[in-house]
Amino acid sequence: MKNTNVMALLNAALAALLLAGCAKTEPKSVVRLATTTSVRDTGLLDALNETFQADGRYTLQAIAVGSGQAMQLGRTGEADILWVHSPDDEKKFVEEGYGVERTTFLHNDFVILGPEADPAKVKGSKKVADAFRKIAAAKALFVSRADQSGTHKKELKVWDAAKVKPAKEYYLEAGQGMAGTLSIAEEKKAYVLADRSTYLSMAKNLKLVIVSEGDDLLINRYSLILANPAKFPKVNAPGARAYFDFVLSRPAKELIEKFGVEKYGQQLFFYDYAVK
Repeated sequence: MKNTNVMALLNAALAALLLAGCAKTEPKSVVRLATTTSVRDTGLLDALNETFQADGRYTLQAIAVGSGQAMQLGRTGEADILWVHSPDDEKKFVEEGYGVERTTFLHNDFVILGPEADPAKVKGSKKVADAFRKIAAAKALFVSRADQSGTHKKELKVWDAAKVKPAKEYYLEAGQGMAGTLSIAEEKKAYVLADRSTYLSMAKNLKLVIVSEGDDLLINRYSLILANPAKFPKVNAPGARAYFDFVLSRPAKELIEKFGVEKYGQQLFFYDYAVK
């Protein structure tokens, strides 16, 4: 009888150890974020994720692509939350029922970059549409992301405002993210539209300079959108909500407002959301 009791106790202890081991190795809840390359390339995403993941509740799986591709991931249920910057497409995405609670919370701006020699004589152009007209008229090479990203959509809006189209032989379609497109423009000594934050993060390796900036048309606004759980029951709605609430919190606001100041000498992103 005593041996039976001892074995029972040993078995119970072994079971408890196994359960404890399982609890320790149980995978964290994964949150799938579809976001833009500018947020990743500047390092802001890593800075935020370090804080978000600190409590061990969630692991963030970020897919950094253009806003168009990010929303396509949202349309197929492959993302739990989106961080994008293409306002017209965002509105359509929500109207079609793929996303909910779209919240615009952040901005930076776009700039036109070009070779220091400025062959199209763009410097001094206060209106970005004027700058694009000069580039087209001079038959200067222009590099486009051409990837349906928020940056690409903004570029197309500027060409529309300029009421001119660049000649095909002087218009290079990169089909890459912002960092890759900037590298091509650098190599080709071409003009390019870029978000200021990514440019600043790469400026030490570039000879391209800002030739036009400050037009209201160049404001670049970012939004968060939750995947619609009614349409996609398998999305990680609690995890997406946790990330959504974190990014719209005071700690995230403080981190974003300080980000880049020490390294680049200026703030890279500007927080717009009124934190409670």
